[in-house]
This record gives sequence, structure tokens and C-alpha cells, in this order.
Amino acid sequence: MDDDQGRTTVDSAELTKGFQRRGMLTGAIAGSAAAILAGLASKARAAEGAFPEHPRWKFVFVNHVTTNPFFVPTQYGIADACKLLGCTYQWTGSATSDAGQMVNAMNAAIAGKADAIATCLVDPKAFDAPTERAMNAGIPVFAYNADVPLGAPNKRLAYIGQDLYKAGYNMGLRIASEVDGGKVALFIATPGQLNIQPRFDGAKDAIAKSGKPITVEEVASGPTLNEEISKVKAYYLGHQDVKGMYAVDGGTTLGVAECMKQYGLAAKGIHGGGFDLLPRTLEIINEGECDFTIDQQPYLQGFYTVMEMFMFKASGGLVGPADINTGLKFVTKDTVKPYLASKTRYEGNSGEAQIVASTGPVGG
Repeated sequence: MDDDQGRTTVDSAELTKGFQRRGMLTGAIAGSAAAILAGLASKARAAEGAFPEHPRWKFVFVNHVTTNPFFVPTQYGIADACKLLGCTYQWTGSATSDAGQMVNAMNAAIAGKADAIATCLVDPKAFDAPTERAMNAGIPVFAYNADVPLGAPNKRLAYIGQDLYKAGYNMGLRIASEVDGGKVALFIATPGQLNIQPRFDGAKDAIAKSGKPITVEEVASGPTLNEEISKVKAYYLGHQDVKGMYAVDGGTTLGVAECMKQYGLAAKGIHGGGFDLLPRTLEIINEGECDFTIDQQPYLQGFYTVMEMFMFKASGGLVGPADINTGLKFVTKDTVKPYLASKTRYEGNSGEAQIVASTGPVGG
């Protein structure tokens, strides 16, 4: 639920209350129903009893694009883990990748005595001081989705998210396999930000090492979805000699896909692709109008981060901090159908809690 300060919380007692409501049965069915409910309630109590009674810890997630659809499944992952473990959370930060607003949100979390803070380290230096202040105040800090380079002075405990440079490098290898030569546009929403700049760098390095006569043109597309989509279309209309258009963020990838479809670019031999699983991007890939997108499992970036926060608190700091790579998987026309066949919290296109049946062989 949301309170008047924008905090989103999940009550771990909801499940038990649900059983109680469903247990108001009378008459002949009461005996057998009670036995079933007793079994269900036993399982619920077993789950709740996995850890000793603990405070209802509050975890604050500081994000750089709080309203971006990419992070819908991340928020579901946070909510589900908090419900499982009996914790609460706040989703805050900036809607426009403003590091100053994010630092202010971290400072507010410190002043509010949050039990742990997770933040996207999109700036190489801006978060060093607030991270140190939090740690000195006994508040553990974790990075998710974006991290500082290895050896940087930031004292965050662990990073949960994709290996960004490696993901970009693998995309660059694929670009070099699809494009023989000529101009390739490589779009980046906010150059320099650490959630996407490593991907750009990796892609550019892989293309350079391929030895192919490909010229990479960097194009900044902006922090909001409307900007990204319009910037891609404007770029194509002014550069119709381009051989490929690719993006290192989800919003701009949607822009690439929309542009590819609108102007029939696949039929003209122009290639395109990018990152993340926005529903329209997946539909256009399924139609054969765009080559691929890359899944980095945003749900797990929320779920695993809460798990690490909880274990840090539950163990007195002995257990929890561990870097987790949430993966890299190319989604193409051949593999996209399972994503389109189901609507789930795990991909962010449904709010319903459900167990999803497998749609085919395991693997990707």
C-alpha cells in the first residue's frame, strides 16, 4: 500500500488474514475445509517461522528514473521479497537521472534512520560521501542496476545487477556479425552514467576489435521515453545511409524498434537492437522488424537486493554482501514468444501474483 509520504509497504500478515477470512465456513463442509485450511496455514506459518521474530525493517531504494517502465518488475521484486520476509520499503530518487536529487533522497533516508539503502550508482563520485555517511551511521548500502568501477572509493557493500561492460561487449560482437560495414548509430540515453556507459564502451570496443569497417556514431537520446523515441526517429530521417541502429538502454531500444517498424528498415537491410523487455519492443521483434533485445532480469535486481539487505540485518552483518550478476540473454524472434505468451509480475506486464507454467525447453 502507499502512505501519504510515498512509501510503499507490504504487510506480511496479509496471507494469514486471507486464510482467516476464507476459514469462516459452517455446516457440513466445515470439517474437510478446516483440514485443508489447517494444512495451508501450517505452510504459511512455516514460511513465516524460517527466521526468528525480527523488527519490521525498512529498506529504501534510491532510483535514477523512478517512473521508467523498466523498473516496474524491479518494484514487484522488492515488494515480493519484503512480503516474504516481513519488511517494508520506500521507492524514491529522481525521475530524470538527476544525481543531486538522488543524493538528497539518500540523505533523507539516513536522517529517517532507514535500516538499509539500495541505490543505482549512476555517477562515479556523487554517491561516495552519502554512502560513507550511511555506513558510518550503521546503515548498510547496496548498489543495484548500476555500479562504480572496480577499485573506486565508494564503500557500498555489494552490487546486484548485470555485468554491464560484458553485456555491451556481447552486443558489440553481435553488431559486428550483422553489419559488414558503414555507419552504425549507437544510442545512449544519458552519456557518462554508470548504468549504461559501460555497455556503450563494451559495444564500441567489440566493434573496433572485429576489424570490420564500421563507423560508430554516438547519439545521446535523453532521460525520458518520449525524448528517446523522438530522437531516434529524427536521427534516422537525417541519416538514411545508416546500416544499423542500436541502443544501450530500454527506452531508446523501444525508439529503435518503433523506428525500424515505422519505416520498414528491416526490409531495407538495416539492423537494430538493444536492451530490456518493454512489451512493445518484444512485439516488434516478434514481427521481424527488429533483430534482438537483451534481458537483464530487472525483477531479480529488486528481489535479490532485498534478500541481501535482510540477511545482513538478520546476521548482524556476517552474511549478505555478495555481488550478483543478474544475467544476459539475447531475445530474438526465435525466442521471444514465451515472453509474449504470459503476463507476469516477473516481466512487469501484470500485477498478479502467480506461478507460471513452463512454455518450452529450459534455457535461452
